[in-house]
Amino acid sequence: MSQAEHVPSISSEPAGTIKAIDKHSVHQICSGQVVLSLATAVKELVENSIDAGATNIDVKLKECGAEQVDVSDNGKGVEEANFEGLTLKHHTSKLKDFSDLIHVETFGFRGEALSSLCALSDLSVVTCHESSQVGTKLVFDNKGHLVQQSPHPRQQGTTVSLQQLFHTLPVRHKEFQRNIKKEYSKMIHVLQSYCIIATGVRITCSNQNGQGKRSTVLSTSGSQNMRDNIGAIFGPKQLQSLLSFQQVPPTENIIEEYGLKDADLPKELFTITGFVSRGDHSVGRSTTDRQFFFINNRPCDPLKVTKLVNEVYHMYNRHQYPFVALNIAVASECVDVNVTPDKRQIFLQEEKLLLAILKTSLIHMYELGVNKINTASASELCQVLQSDENMQKHGEDREPVIQSPKSSLNLAGLKAAFSCHHSSSSGNKSNTAKTANTVPTQKTLQSFFKGSVKFSTCNPGVKSPLKQTIELVQCSPVGKGKSVLDGFRYGKASCSDTDNKKDSPISHCSGPELSSYEPVINTPSVKNETFEEILDSSHIVPEGLELQTMPSTSRVDDTMSPNRRTVSLQFSLQELVGKMRRLQDQQKQKADEKLHCRRFRAKISPGENQSAEEELKKEISKDMFKEMEIIGQFNLGFIITKLTSDIFIIDQHATDEKYNFEMLQQHTVLQGQKLIVPQKLHLTAVSENVLLENIEIFRKNGFEFLIDEDAQVMERVKLVSLPTSKNWTFGPADIEELIFMLSDSPGVMCRPSRVRQMFASRACRKSVMIGTALSVSEMKKLVVHMGEIEHPWNCPHGRPTMRHLANLDIIS
Repeated sequence: MSQAEHVPSISSEPAGTIKAIDKHSVHQICSGQVVLSLATAVKELVENSIDAGATNIDVKLKECGAEQVDVSDNGKGVEEANFEGLTLKHHTSKLKDFSDLIHVETFGFRGEALSSLCALSDLSVVTCHESSQVGTKLVFDNKGHLVQQSPHPRQQGTTVSLQQLFHTLPVRHKEFQRNIKKEYSKMIHVLQSYCIIATGVRITCSNQNGQGKRSTVLSTSGSQNMRDNIGAIFGPKQLQSLLSFQQVPPTENIIEEYGLKDADLPKELFTITGFVSRGDHSVGRSTTDRQFFFINNRPCDPLKVTKLVNEVYHMYNRHQYPFVALNIAVASECVDVNVTPDKRQIFLQEEKLLLAILKTSLIHMYELGVNKINTASASELCQVLQSDENMQKHGEDREPVIQSPKSSLNLAGLKAAFSCHHSSSSGNKSNTAKTANTVPTQKTLQSFFKGSVKFSTCNPGVKSPLKQTIELVQCSPVGKGKSVLDGFRYGKASCSDTDNKKDSPISHCSGPELSSYEPVINTPSVKNETFEEILDSSHIVPEGLELQTMPSTSRVDDTMSPNRRTVSLQFSLQELVGKMRRLQDQQKQKADEKLHCRRFRAKISPGENQSAEEELKKEISKDMFKEMEIIGQFNLGFIITKLTSDIFIIDQHATDEKYNFEMLQQHTVLQGQKLIVPQKLHLTAVSENVLLENIEIFRKNGFEFLIDEDAQVMERVKLVSLPTSKNWTFGPADIEELIFMLSDSPGVMCRPSRVRQMFASRACRKSVMIGTALSVSEMKKLVVHMGEIEHPWNCPHGRPTMRHLANLDIIS
C-alpha cells in the first residue's frame, strides 16, 4: 500500500451539517472506553456476582482469557422479567436516579458493563433465579439484544461466558492477543484484591491452555477474616511478616506539616483497618506488586496514599516495598466514586486528614515494633552511654538518653550514623580529639536522638524527628578530617557538596564546546550545468505544472503543429562510471557534512553517565566496533580508538569484565546439590504456574523440583536440589526472585541477583587488569568483543566501559 493511501484526502467541499451519530456507532465507541482490558472484563463480572449476594464465585479461563472467560456464581440469579434489559445500555437495578449515587453500596451502578461486553465479544448467560425451577440460557448479539432463549439445567445463580474478547475491534484484538501474558497477570492482580476484601465469599480462578489440564491459579476458602484470605492467596509465609494496622490520631507536627488546623478537624471521619509488612529488611518486596487499597471495601488506586505508605516504609527499609492491604471506611457522602469508567479513581473529602492519620499511625507502628535497639546492637548503645558518662564527668548537665517510651532510640538512624562515624574516624582520631577539646559548647547525642535540636536539612518542610535523623545522615558530607557526627555536635548540617574530587585517569575530557556551528554546504554552480547533467538530475516537472506554466493563447479546437527537435545523445560506459563515482562522492560529502554537528555532547562525569550511554547507544552499532582503529594504550589502563573522525577511550578492565560476565551468564550451567528431604516452598498458585511454565530456566540455574500435578494448590512443587558453586549457596529466596523476573518476561533466560554477583566476581578476577601492557592485537580483540555482547556500555559493577573524547573535524 502506498504512503499516499494512508493520508486522508483534503476535501474542498463545505463542512457537513452536525448530525447525531447513530446509536450502534455510539454503542461501539463508548464500549471500548468502559472495558479496556481482560482485567476490566473479569472485574465487572466478579463485581456483578458479589452484588448478587454470591458466596461462591468461579472464574474459568481458556488460553489465559484469549479464547474464553466464564464467571459463575451462586447468587440470586436473574428474573425472567429482566432478561431483555440485562445487557441494554444504562439499564440497572442498583439505582434509579442520580441522588442514589451518594449512598450507593454496590460495586456497579452505571448499567454499562454487560452492554459493553456484548459489543466487544460473543456473550451468553445461563441463569436460574431463586424462584425458578429450571435455568435459562440467553444468547445476545453485539448490540445487546436477546436473540435466543432456551431452558438449561443449572443450580441457582448465574454464569456469564465471553468468547473472543475484543474481536470486534481488530487493532485492539491483535494487541490483546500479542500481550496476553501481561493482560493475564494484570487480571490476576485485580482479582487478588477482590479475594482479599470479599470476606465470606469463596473465589477460585483456573486456566486451561490448549487441551491440557485445567490448573488452579487462585483459591480462597470464603473466610470472614481478611487475614485468612491473605494467607489463602499468598501463603503462610506472607502472614508471618505482617503487622495489624493500628490507627492513632495525627500528631501536632504532622497536622502542621499538612497545613491543617486541629480545632477544625472532624473527629472519627476515617476508620482504617488492614495489614502492612514489618520494617525488617528481609520481609519486604522488591516491587509494589502486593499493595491493595480499598475505600469502603471498594478496590481503588489512591495515588497519594500509595506514595505516602511507601515513603514512610522507606524510612525503615530503604531497599524494599511493603505488602499493604488497607481498607479505609468513610461516610459515603464524603466519597465520589463516579470519576472513571473502571471506578478505580476516587475523590475524597478531607484527604489531607487521611494522609496525616496514615503517616502518624505508620510511624507509631514502626517505632514501637521494628526499630527498637535489640541485643544485636548492644555495642552501639554502650558506646553512646559511655560517651555520655564521659561528658557528665566534665561537669556538664545532661539528660538521660532514654526518658520515656516515646523517646526510644531509632535503630536505623543510629546504625547509619555510627557506621559512617567509625569509617571516617579511623584515620582522623587525633583531629577529632583536637576538635572536641577546642569547642566548649558541644551538644551531645541526646539532642540528636530526641530531636530537640532543629537541624537545617535538605527538606525543611519535614517535621518528623525520625525523618530528620535519616536525612541528616544522608546529607551531611564527610569532609576531610571530619566525622559525620561533627555536624550533630555543632548543631549544624550542610547539604552543600564538598570538594572531595576522586582522582581518575579519565578526568573531564571532552572536545571543545561550540555554542553555535553552521556547516558550510558547497552547492554546485548552475551556470556550468550541461544538458546531460540536467537530464541526470532526475528533477522531472509534473505534467500538470507544465500545462499551467505554458501560455494558453490558442483555443482547444484549433489544430496545432508540434515543434519537434531531434537531439542526438551520446552514450559512453566510461561517462556512466564517472557519473556514478561523482554521485558516490557527493553522498560521501553529504555524510561528512552531517558529521560536522556534535553527536556526542555528554562530558566524562559521573553525573552525565546516563546521557553518555544514550548517545553511545544511538550513534554506535555493534558492527562499528570491528571498524574501530586502535590508536594506542593510555596509562596502562585505557585503549584509545578512532572511528572515522571520533576518538573514544575504552576502559580495558571494565570492557573485558563485561564480556566475561555475559559469557558466564549465557553458557554456565550451575551444578545442583541434592537435598536429603524434599523441601516445601509454599508458593502461591500464580507463582507455581510461573515456575511450571519456565521449568527449564530453573534447571539451567541449578534448581530441581519434584512436581505433583494432583496435589493441592501451593503444595504441587517441592525443591529437591539446590545450586552450589564453591563458596556460594542458594535457596528459596532466589527461587522467588526468579519467579518475579519471569512473571514480567516469561521464557527469557535470566539469573537471580546472587548468581549475577557470583558471575561478576569471577569475571572481574579473570579479566585484564589495569596496569597490564597490551599489544595492538590484544587491544583489538577487546574492542571487537564489545560488539559481541548485549550491553557493552557498563561493567557488571556499573563502571562505564567507553566514553567519547573528541571529534577531530570539530577540533581542526
